[in-house]
Amino acid sequence: MAAVRTSGEIAFNRIAIVAVLVVMVIFLAPIYWIASTAFKPRALATTVPPTVLFQPELTPFVKLFTKRVQQTKPVDPETYAAAPWWEKAVYDGGERILKVGDSPQLSPYPDRFANSLIIAISSTLFAVGMGTLTAYGFSRFKVKGEADLLFFILSTRMLPPVVVAIPMYLMYRAVGLNDTHIGLIILYTAFNLSFSVWLMKGFIDEIPKEYEEAALVDGYTRMQAFFKIVLPEAATGIAATAVFCFITAWNEYAFALIMTNRRAQTAPPFIPSQVGSGLTDWTVIAAGTFLFLLPVAIFTFLLRNHLLRGMSFGAIRK
Repeated sequence: MAAVRTSGEIAFNRIAIVAVLVVMVIFLAPIYWIASTAFKPRALATTVPPTVLFQPELTPFVKLFTKRVQQTKPVDPETYAAAPWWEKAVYDGGERILKVGDSPQLSPYPDRFANSLIIAISSTLFAVGMGTLTAYGFSRFKVKGEADLLFFILSTRMLPPVVVAIPMYLMYRAVGLNDTHIGLIILYTAFNLSFSVWLMKGFIDEIPKEYEEAALVDGYTRMQAFFKIVLPEAATGIAATAVFCFITAWNEYAFALIMTNRRAQTAPPFIPSQVGSGLTDWTVIAAGTFLFLLPVAIFTFLLRNHLLRGMSFGAIRK
C-alpha cells in the first residue's frame, strides 16, 4: 500500500522544486548569455537594456576564425556580389571583405584551441594513469610512512598555483621548457596528480581484495590481476577522476598566461585578447568562449553515468 503524504510533505516538495529551479536558472543564465551573445550582431552585444530577441547570425564565428581589419573604403558592387554570404555579412558589420581569389588567413584561435586539446588530454591521461598506479600501491601494500607520504602528496594542492608561478617560470626558462606543450603537460600533470591519487585510492579501497586473491590462486600475476580485475572494477572511479582532471587542465589560466606566448598558448589566455578592430568585439569573445565550453560539456555528458555512480564512492561492497 502506498504511503499517504501529508500536506507538510507536499508543501516541502514543492518548495524544494522551486529552489532547484531557481538555482538552475542562476547557474544557466551566464551560459545562455554567452551563447546568445555569440550569435548576436556586434551592434546588439552591448545594448541597454539588453536585446533578448534578435536575428541570429554566424558573423562572430567567421571573424573568430579569420584575420580581419577594419573596413577603410567601400567595395565595388561586383566584388560584393561575387563574395560568399559570410563575407557579405562581415562587410555589412564594418570589417574588410575578402575579394574572390584571396586566401583567407586563419586567426590564431584554431591553433590555441588545438593546444588546449593536446595539453588537457595528455595531462589527464598521465595524471589518471600515474594516480591509479600510485593509489593501487597505497591501497594494496603496506608502505612505510604511508600517512606522511599521502599528506605530502596532498600538500601540493594547498597553495594556489600562481604562488609558484614565478619560480616555475625561472626554472622553465633555464631548461628551455617555456612556451612548449611538454612544459604545460608536466605542470598540469603534477598539479592534478595529488587529486588523482587521493580520489582513486578511495575507489580502489572499495574493491574487495578477495577478487585479486582468487585471481592469484588461479595463476594470474599481480600485474595481470591489476589489469584484468582491478581496472574494470575501478572504471567508474577512473572516469570520474578523468572528468575532474580534464576540467582543471582545460580551464587553467595563470600558468597558460605566464608560461606560454605563441607556440603552446592555450585558449583561456587567448580569448580575452580578441579586442577586435577599434572597440572590443564582445561577440567574437563570446563565440570563442562558447566553442571553448563544448569539449568539456561533451566529455562530461559522455561520462555522466560513471560520474554519477562515482559520487557514491561505494558501488562495490564485500
